[in-house]
Amino acid sequence: MDIRFLGGADEIGRSALLVNDRLLIDYGLEGGTPPRTPIDVDPEAVVVSHGHLDHVGAVPSLLSGGRRPPIHWTPATRELAELLARDTLKLQRDQYNRPFTRAEIGALGEVSETHGYRETFEAAGHEVTFFDAGHIPGSAHVLVNDGDTRLLYTGDFHTEDQRLLSGSTARPDADVVVCESTYADVTRGDRRDTEERFARALRETVHRGGTVVVPAFAVGRTQEAMLVCDAYDIDCYVDGMGVEVAKRLRRVDDSLRDPEAFRSAMRHARFVTGRRGQKKRIAGQNTVIVTTSGMLTGGPAMTYVPEIRGSPTNLVAFVGHQVEGTPGRALLERGRADFDGRVLPVAARREAFDFSAHADREGLRSFLDDYRDARVLTVHGDATDRFAAALREDGFAASAPTNGVSLDI
Repeated sequence: MDIRFLGGADEIGRSALLVNDRLLIDYGLEGGTPPRTPIDVDPEAVVVSHGHLDHVGAVPSLLSGGRRPPIHWTPATRELAELLARDTLKLQRDQYNRPFTRAEIGALGEVSETHGYRETFEAAGHEVTFFDAGHIPGSAHVLVNDGDTRLLYTGDFHTEDQRLLSGSTARPDADVVVCESTYADVTRGDRRDTEERFARALRETVHRGGTVVVPAFAVGRTQEAMLVCDAYDIDCYVDGMGVEVAKRLRRVDDSLRDPEAFRSAMRHARFVTGRRGQKKRIAGQNTVIVTTSGMLTGGPAMTYVPEIRGSPTNLVAFVGHQVEGTPGRALLERGRADFDGRVLPVAARREAFDFSAHADREGLRSFLDDYRDARVLTVHGDATDRFAAALREDGFAASAPTNGVSLDI
């Protein structure tokens, strides 16, 4: 088997792996202006691990010029991919920098083929099977068998249970494992302790007369925050693209850990559909507002945080990693951030809660313990070399490929 890393190898973003020059796994987008896509390719078929922009964001561009490779994904990933594509097109206002067109988004329906977990299917002459990865709804480990080699592409995964999803337990036989390493340098505490700290901070802030803004990623983290608020009987508003994501997940709730708990959280939350004036009125209440974007790079959070910034009684509760250079990181570390071109000081308290849906160092190592006889390729991280070196010290045949590299495995 020949594999070529088109993106996402020694970086987080724009993941893409080409197998035997025929089968493409993921084709992601990296944010920026203009957004960056992986190396261009014309595959016979595409397999998508999950519905996050850095794995699925550039897929519509593969349908340009009348090309129509079949795209294989789970039902939940299919739902999320179209929504993300339309949002990306809306945000990329410069038509010359857009990674794809509205027509190419429309063509997704012509080529889409959905599959459940553990249902083997054929794609570009390969046997492919999805296994539940426990990352976001519909996320999958991808097992590819070309008759000679079994390749396991982990995609993004989590080994611990979340309220939204159960952790990954599938460990299919494989000769080669392409393993994500996003949090290979991180060891987390107990998730239930994190939940309880989060709920306590929200309750205490509201009890003291304050307002809480919870910046959250639209896919996965918004819905996790909704479930936590429902479980701890904390009233919350939900705003931004996370609202539409939640509604779409109702269509595929068999991909969730507890569909009834999710329906309860949907009933418990108050979805915001109004304009800026309504948002300002809500910000003046003693309440909790879960809203995009998770790193304060846009969305309704750009209205809510400035509205509550003046009082230390209020709280901005981050539930996701804040990348260096984002307004969220600046606010968390320095107490000021750029809001739509205005750098504003924020007197409201800031606190971070680690609700990551990625496996940490211990989770990655426990997963790979089942693959000590396999070749391991570490990708999708800021320290892939360091992770591969640590694995080699422990007896693994591990290495960290770079973008553009081709390997005969």
